[in-house]
Amino acid sequence: MSATDRQKIVDSVPQTGFFGHPKGLFTLFFTEFWERFSYYGMRAILVYYMYYEVSKGGLGFPEDMALSIMSIYGSLVYMSGIIGGWLADRIFGTSKAVFYGGVLIMFGHILLAIPGNATLFFASMIMIVLGTGLLKPNVSSIVGEIYSEQDNRRDAAFSIFYMGINLGGFLSPLIVGAVGMNNFHLGFSIAAVGMFIGLVVYVLTRTKNLGLAGTIVQNPIPAEQKKKLFTWIGIGLVVLAVLVTAGILTGILTFETFIKIVGVLGLLIPTMYFIVMYRSPKTTAVERSRILAYIPLFIASIMFWAIQEQTSTVLASFADKRTQLDFAGIHISPAWFQSLNPLFIIALAPVFAWIWLKLGNRQPTIPQKFSLGLLFAGLSFLVILVPAYFGGTNSLVNPLWLVLSYFIVVIGELCLSPVGLSATTKLAPAAFTAQMMSMWFLSNAAAQAINAQIVKFYTPDTEMLYFGVIGGVAIVLAVILFLFSSKIQNFMKGIR
Repeated sequence: MSATDRQKIVDSVPQTGFFGHPKGLFTLFFTEFWERFSYYGMRAILVYYMYYEVSKGGLGFPEDMALSIMSIYGSLVYMSGIIGGWLADRIFGTSKAVFYGGVLIMFGHILLAIPGNATLFFASMIMIVLGTGLLKPNVSSIVGEIYSEQDNRRDAAFSIFYMGINLGGFLSPLIVGAVGMNNFHLGFSIAAVGMFIGLVVYVLTRTKNLGLAGTIVQNPIPAEQKKKLFTWIGIGLVVLAVLVTAGILTGILTFETFIKIVGVLGLLIPTMYFIVMYRSPKTTAVERSRILAYIPLFIASIMFWAIQEQTSTVLASFADKRTQLDFAGIHISPAWFQSLNPLFIIALAPVFAWIWLKLGNRQPTIPQKFSLGLLFAGLSFLVILVPAYFGGTNSLVNPLWLVLSYFIVVIGELCLSPVGLSATTKLAPAAFTAQMMSMWFLSNAAAQAINAQIVKFYTPDTEMLYFGVIGGVAIVLAVILFLFSSKIQNFMKGIR
């Protein structure tokens, strides 16, 4: 996007009206709030729906298989952001991508709400994966568009936006978890209603509040090339469908094989995108330097999300089977623990925003904040070792230990995630703005692709080794990143 186009967008957006921020932030805040309400509500009960017995309303999958499916699903959700980013950058813009994505997500939840079999379940997963890929990276990109590059409200805006994400994430496991653990399909219905409300908010307010934001196609495909491109895409989809069908019928494509393929793609796709962006003639020398600076941040992000995303897999199982659920006269739904992460973010995000604002130019650099995020992520896993060490792996754990683990990882998340969102918009080459945001979410995809391989090793017998090794590796990487932070900062060419 040219500087002229960027300024036109900023000028078209009402610059005050939402806590001292552009009115467009209101639209994006509540759209993302309801999308996250639907997503996290569904996710709070999904793993239990998979491994609970059919007599309890579940699908009856083996637990290790359910944990791997959950990780693969999470990986594909974020991996599909590349498709959504490409479509937005090259074909119809970020605004339409957000709308189309919301529609797909809503219908995916509706399919989950219909009692059925595994076939219906996997069909709903495909719709939610594609829908989230369209909506998630592009709504974040629009946040970056409504501010000029010099606007010092930008980081604070992403913190407010992040609050919307986590407010939806806090409420949904409480509501959907309370209903869905008794009736899974009714819980999924609530998630579908949440996404419908998000779509209504977006459609009714986007024209007035967002102006031109999201309407300009950043790097459009020339008209004469579109027909040829769509023809090749159609051929590719047909070939893929034939290969998948043949693989299933011959037994070559098994679930284990699929996990390995996604694991490879989780690392291969971001590598290819880094190469494409770096070598593109549309990328300037300064932008190439910033891409190099982004690589270690991307690796750190993978390690962080590999720990944080296990809240819906290993820690969900830990909450269900290793935690005292009758505590202080209350019976705790295991799904409720997934409200802890957003609850702590809601409480602490304003504190962190105030700290960064107060420190001004004395605050830690972006790489240093990432290293702090990794450090706390590692510590959150080491905390789980304490009750297992003293009480063994056969006794139930006081739920406060799990609460403490969530609290520690949230401190790390606030050092890394909103900072990463903001840094991605700042370091992105002009021709790849939406796709660079997709790259940020690809770090989560890569993390969960890796998790799909390692969650199978979690059992009560391996608990100490499992949490200890993963937590220890994160702390070592945090130290390395901190030691090289000044060199990484130099490659950012003035970005802080």
